[in-house]
Amino acid sequence: MPQPWVAIALAPVFAPVFAFALAPVSASAQSQGADTDASVPAGPERRFTAQDLFHLSSAADPQISPDGSRIAYVRRSHDIMADRARSAIWLIDTRTGEEMPLAGGPDGDAFAPRWSPDGTRLAYVSSRSGGAQLWVKWLKGGEAVRLTGLPQSPSNITWSPDGNMIAYTMLVANEGLTLGSPPSGKPEGAEWAEPLEVYDLITYRADGAGYLKPGFEKIFTIPATGGAPRQLTFGDYHDGGPLAFSRDASRLYFSANRQPDWQTDPVESEVHALDIASGNITALTSRDGPDHSPRVSPDGRLIAFLGFDDAGRAYEDDDLYVMAPDGTGRRNLTESWGFSPSGIVWDADGKAIYAQYDVSGEVRVARIGLDGSIRDVVEGVTGGGLDRPYTGGSFSVAANDAIAFTGGEPTFPAEVRLTNAGKARMLTDLNASLRSVKTMGTVRKITAQSSHDGLAIEGWLTLPPGYIEGTRVPLILEIHGGPFAAYGPHFATDNQLYAAAGYAVLSANPRGSTSYGEDFANRIDKAYPGNDYDDLISIVDAAIAQGVADPDALFVTGGSGGGVLTSWIVGKTNRFKAAVTQKPVINWTTQVLTADNAAYFGRYWLGMQPWENPEFYWQQSPLSLVGNVETPTLVVVGAEDYRTPVSESEQYYTALRLRGVPTALVKVPGASHGSIAARPSQSAAKAAAILAWFEKYKDGWTRPE
Repeated sequence: MPQPWVAIALAPVFAPVFAFALAPVSASAQSQGADTDASVPAGPERRFTAQDLFHLSSAADPQISPDGSRIAYVRRSHDIMADRARSAIWLIDTRTGEEMPLAGGPDGDAFAPRWSPDGTRLAYVSSRSGGAQLWVKWLKGGEAVRLTGLPQSPSNITWSPDGNMIAYTMLVANEGLTLGSPPSGKPEGAEWAEPLEVYDLITYRADGAGYLKPGFEKIFTIPATGGAPRQLTFGDYHDGGPLAFSRDASRLYFSANRQPDWQTDPVESEVHALDIASGNITALTSRDGPDHSPRVSPDGRLIAFLGFDDAGRAYEDDDLYVMAPDGTGRRNLTESWGFSPSGIVWDADGKAIYAQYDVSGEVRVARIGLDGSIRDVVEGVTGGGLDRPYTGGSFSVAANDAIAFTGGEPTFPAEVRLTNAGKARMLTDLNASLRSVKTMGTVRKITAQSSHDGLAIEGWLTLPPGYIEGTRVPLILEIHGGPFAAYGPHFATDNQLYAAAGYAVLSANPRGSTSYGEDFANRIDKAYPGNDYDDLISIVDAAIAQGVADPDALFVTGGSGGGVLTSWIVGKTNRFKAAVTQKPVINWTTQVLTADNAAYFGRYWLGMQPWENPEFYWQQSPLSLVGNVETPTLVVVGAEDYRTPVSESEQYYTALRLRGVPTALVKVPGASHGSIAARPSQSAAKAAAILAWFEKYKDGWTRPE
C-alpha cells in the first residue's frame, strides 16, 4: 500500500547563485525581447512566472451532499502578504453551478467539510477563533456554531448515522518520562535555562511536526448540537482514523496497533470495534500486516476495510476486504486485481464499494462489486501538491451515484468535477484569469525500454511553450521521490517554470514506481538505488531519439528519493552538464538512525539494521560513489527536514567541496521535508536557484590542473 508517512518525496547561501536567479529567461525569450520596439508598451507576460505562483488556486476534498444537490469543497489560494496558502470552504449548486463561500478567509482557514447524514448541516474544522476547532453550519439559513475549544486540532471527523453525534480523533498530551528534578531555590526575577527535554520513544520527532511532545492520538465524541466532548480510548497507543459508526451508533470502528511492541512494528495495525457505552475494545482482525480504513455498509451487515499481509517487502498493494461486524467471514474482493484501492466509499445500495486507484501514472475511481466485478466509473482524477506532478486527488459519492472529484488538465491545478451517468463536467474554473493569458508548456507521454532488461518505462515530457516539433532543447530529468510513488499527466509548478525558461522536463516512472503493480514496484526491494538508474538513462535516450532533447544539454534533479537517484547518477556518469540533488539520502547508516521513522527504514528498505551488514549499507549509499563525481552538483534541503535530515545533505556538500567539485548548499529556512515548496516565495526561489545553477554550467566546466 502507498505509505506516505515513510516516503523520502529560499534564503540564499551563496549570493552569486541568487544574484541572477530571480528571473531566468531562455535564449529564445531573450532574442524575442531584443526585437521589440521599446516605444511600444509591452503586452502581458505569456509564459508562466514565479509571480504567478501567488495567483494559483486549486480545489481539494470535494464532498457531495447525500442527495447530490450540492458540493462542499476546499478552495486553496495563496496570500501574497503572508506568503502562505489559505483554505476556505465553498458550496456549489450541482444543477446551476452557482458557487458561494461558506467558511474561511482572512479570519482563518477552514477545511475538512463533512455532511450530516440528512444533508442539512456541514461539519468542518476552522481556525477562525484561533486554534483549529470543530464547527457545524446549519445550511437552511442557520448560523455556524463552534462546538469545541480543544487544545489540539481535531481530525477524522465522522457523523453518526442518526446525525446526533460527531466522532473525531485528537492528540492527548501527557507528562512523559521524567528523570530527576530541576534545582530548587530559583531567585525571584532570575532567568534560568529551559528545563531538560526527555524523550523515550523510538519516533521522537516527525517531519513537519518537529520534536514531539508526549502524548497519543485518541478517539472522542461530542453531541452534534454542542456539549462536552467525551474521550473514548485511553492508553499508550495511537488510535487512528478514519472512523466509522455502526448503523445503530452503538459502536465505532477504527484502526490501531495496540500491541506492546507497537513502536518496533510500524506497519502493523488491526481494525477494532469500540463499544461506546462501556468503552470495551475488541480487535476484529489479527493477521501480520496493516488492516485499516473501516467502512460500514448501508445496512450495517458488512465492514469494508483495506490491508495486506506483511511480507517484509518495501512495497505492497492494499487489497479491499469485507467482513461481518464481529470480524468473521472475511473476503478479499481484489485479490487478482493488481492495483491498490484507497478512499473507499460504499455504494448506497450496499452492493459495491467505490475506490480510487492509480494506473500508469493516472488516477481513476472504480466500482468494486461484492460479486467480484470491477469497472471504472471516473477517469482524470488529479490534485495534491502543486510543485511536482504526483498522482493524487479525491472523490465522494452521493446516494444517486453522482461522483464529485478533483480533476483537470496537466497545465493548471485541479478543479471540481462532477460525473453522473457517465457524463463528466467541470464545475469550477478557479484559474480562469491565468488561463486566458498564459501559454503553458504542453505535456506528452513518452515510453522507453530499459537497457537493463527491456522493461517498459513510462514518463511525461513537459515542453517549452510554443515548442516547434523537431527542435532540440535542453532537457531536465526530474526524478520523483518516494521512491514508491508515481508521476503522471498532472500539474506541476516546477515543471512549468523550467519549461518557461526553455527546457523540456522529463518526469519518469522508473522501476520502483507505483501504479504499475506490486512486481514493478518491488523490483527495487532491497536493491535501491540499482537498476532504476538504467531505466532513467534509457528514457533520457528516448527523449534524445525523438528529437526533443539536446544530447549536449542534459541536466538532472530530483527530491527525496529523486535526490537519492540524482546523487547516484552523477556518481555513475558524466553525461549531465549539472545536477541538483534535493533533500537526498546520502548515507543509509546515518539516514536510518536519524530519520523520523527509524523502525521502518532499515527493516523494510534494506532488510537489516546498519550494524548487521555495514558493507551492504555502504554499497547502497550515494556517498560511496562521491569519488567518481565530476558533475557540478547543487545541494538543496529544508532547514527543518526530519525525513531525510539536513545532515544527509551536509555530508554530501562537504564531500563534494573536499573533492573540488563545484557545489553549493541551499537551505530553505523553516521548511520540513514535506513543506520545502509550501510557501510560494520559497518555491519560486528554489526553482530559480536550480535554473541558475544549470545556466551557470550549461557549457560545462574543466577541473583546474
